[in-house]
Amino acid sequence: MSDTVVVIGGGPAGMMSAIVAAARGKSVILIEKNDSLGRKLLITGKGRCNITNDCDISDFIPNVPVNGNFLYSAFYSFTNRDLISMLEKAGLQTKVERGGRVFPVSDKAIDVLNALKRLLKHYGVRVVRAEVNDIKVSSSCKEVVVNGNRVVRCNSVIIATGGISYPKTGSTGDGYRFAGKLGHTVTELKGSLVPLNIKSPYIPKLMGLSLKNTAVKVYRDSQQIYDDFGEMLFTHYGVSGPVILSASSHMRNFKNHTYELIIDLKPALDNDTLDKRILRDFIKEKNKMFINSLDDLLPKKMIPVVVEMTGIDPQKQVNEITREERKTLLTTLKKMRFKVDSLRPVSDAIITSGGVSVKEINPKTMESKLCPGVYFAGEVIDVDAYTGGFNLQIAFSTGYLAGKNV
Repeated sequence: MSDTVVVIGGGPAGMMSAIVAAARGKSVILIEKNDSLGRKLLITGKGRCNITNDCDISDFIPNVPVNGNFLYSAFYSFTNRDLISMLEKAGLQTKVERGGRVFPVSDKAIDVLNALKRLLKHYGVRVVRAEVNDIKVSSSCKEVVVNGNRVVRCNSVIIATGGISYPKTGSTGDGYRFAGKLGHTVTELKGSLVPLNIKSPYIPKLMGLSLKNTAVKVYRDSQQIYDDFGEMLFTHYGVSGPVILSASSHMRNFKNHTYELIIDLKPALDNDTLDKRILRDFIKEKNKMFINSLDDLLPKKMIPVVVEMTGIDPQKQVNEITREERKTLLTTLKKMRFKVDSLRPVSDAIITSGGVSVKEINPKTMESKLCPGVYFAGEVIDVDAYTGGFNLQIAFSTGYLAGKNV
């Protein structure tokens, strides 16, 4: 048992903490209940794995809207540069894309997982496939109960079990149960980075339409609280995609507030430039009906919806459209409005908002303030960030601190 560390959970945080602890000479047992490690890692970034972000490390905390300051020591102890260097030494080549997002050159998440597996093997981490049922803590040792009755004794435990989003990947909230039984406070669990429910009659007509280079703004009770630029997708229930997932992090209280999403379909053009563009198109298409005049301006699926939103007769000749009607079209293109009804369920979320209270965890070591020898890493902690690689960096940085300090 001497110097034995048990890590519960084989995701990014668990693998990192196991690697770092083993590199310090600890005897590390990594317990994962799935058939393979990194199940959730493999689906991140649409299967490409957005490992981290290339921004300055000082910009990470502003991208963590929930308890960002708690992560100061973690981010500075193991930075994005440290992570990229570690993975590259393990044979993974990386690249930087728009918004500072860092991906493997191969665009394959499996290559990130394989690099981590090579490190686990190099440092002699013992990987065990089993389900942890309970953790028992005494002053002399920790007992981890697996598969119903088998007991693994150790002197340190790292809980890195993830959240409750994507339950099919094994994130079923086990860590919250363990933490609660050990006396920890678990804050309210909700989805974050989650698609939005919108009940507008226009939504079903746009289902499946993907937009690039789109700007969005979020208003709470008529006050703008967020804006972003990038890709989004219309679905049967509402909207999704990177800019929507990030926007969802700002919509946390539907009981007391109303939220509105405003989409700018032409963010590269100011009003005057767009008006001239529309006028040019109208001159070119002057003998067509309005409904048939927007092919150069909009995706085909968007045209009937935009026409309906303007209230302009779709059969009206283009050369009969008034200046006021043209202004209405411009406003519709620049400010397409949707009331947001709710967030999708946590099972549809990329990450879980809420978790083990940061007040009960030492931010410099990730050790429990209530149970010495018990550590937390990753999504099980009450921290969550925007999209762009920040959440995976949280997992790796907190995993590093836990592994360094067990």
